[in-house]
Amino acid sequence: MENTLSDIATDLVARATGSGASDADVVAVNGQSTSVEALNGKLENTERSEGISVGLRVFIGKSQAIVTASRFTPDDRKELVERAVAMAKVAPQDPFAGLAPEQLLASDLPDLDICDDADPSTQDLLDAALKAEASGLAVKGVSQSGGGSASARRNEIFLATSNGFNHGYARTSYGVSASMIAGSGTEMARDYDYVSSVHLSDADTPEKIGQLAGERAVNRLN
Repeated sequence: MENTLSDIATDLVARATGSGASDADVVAVNGQSTSVEALNGKLENTERSEGISVGLRVFIGKSQAIVTASRFTPDDRKELVERAVAMAKVAPQDPFAGLAPEQLLASDLPDLDICDDADPSTQDLLDAALKAEASGLAVKGVSQSGGGSASARRNEIFLATSNGFNHGYARTSYGVSASMIAGSGTEMARDYDYVSSVHLSDADTPEKIGQLAGERAVNRLN
């Protein structure tokens, strides 16, 4: 049994309608994210997360129930569907519950250009965080670093419905930030700058982010 988003989503929809649901839809998400933090020229923290999760919604007439899951063995899928159908059977009716009519479903989906193939490594992200921090510390008047960070995220989303909609898309985001402290003693100020972009090449350089963070911190003292 395949564990791609489309396979999971369409399989759960088929299981739900085969188990008594009048309609069903599934949103399946595969998320991957890496973030790195640097402080005082060294790696401070790194985090990596990835995994697939789904939300199954079933309808029995005008009653509905929603369940979520992150495990997808055949037994897990069977249990998920049974639980959702059982919940829908005892749920109150909602006159507005239901799927969009078929005539309103999109068929010719545009390319939104919201996904980049760039896949920076953990070392690439650390290098960016270190560059942002170093650039901020180089600004005259900056006395301390609050740290630099960089991140990369990719989410794949797939929606399947029992009335024929089966489509998905992927979205990426890349970020760099820096926090700087200016002054000393009782005369200190902190500020930051950051950038977030869908395409890695569209982002400002780490050096620019760090410089702006430092300049903002210094300007707070004036």
